[in-house]
Amino acid sequence: MDMNAVFAQFPRLESDRLLLERIDERHLDDLYDIYSNDKVFAYCGIIPKHNKQTVKKMIGHFDRDYRKQSRIKWGILLKQEREKLVGIMEAFDFQPKVEMVTIGYFLAEAYWGRGIAREAVQVAVDFLMKEAQANRIQAEVMPANEASRKVLLANGFRHEGTLRQATFWTGQGIVDLQIYGLLKDDEAVASKENSLTGK
Repeated sequence: MDMNAVFAQFPRLESDRLLLERIDERHLDDLYDIYSNDKVFAYCGIIPKHNKQTVKKMIGHFDRDYRKQSRIKWGILLKQEREKLVGIMEAFDFQPKVEMVTIGYFLAEAYWGRGIAREAVQVAVDFLMKEAQANRIQAEVMPANEASRKVLLANGFRHEGTLRQATFWTGQGIVDLQIYGLLKDDEAVASKENSLTGK
């Protein structure tokens, strides 16, 4: 796994509608709108933040985690709305020995249901597999989070099982987690099938 591809220089990713790039203080108002909404974190191990100064400090924490090579958080920016920050895409728990990484994502409530999370995951997966040379990408989802499960399935992830009462998530307590995984071989098969069917 090529950790330099992720951490030598902050990677700026792009799709037709989206930019995935570093979060800074320009994005504070948008970031606060996300972190102060309890609904956004109903199925996450994150406690909402209702103080804008607390959210401002978090931007520094994002940079610290990146410098420590423990986590990368991209802002999901919508091109058609003057690069408004509408969500977060992250990769963490890098395990170079097994070429594995975990991803997570969440969106501002006003942007749910528009396919933005699906597109952001697609862009991140493409980068992590092709540039960072990850062999396995996984995500952990609470069983009730149907929207998140649909995003993963639409990107070729497979439901591999459920860990029952196995994890403590802040704000949620002890939770069941469904594990979704995508291997490089899965991605290669999907690409071949799509080329044969003209997708």
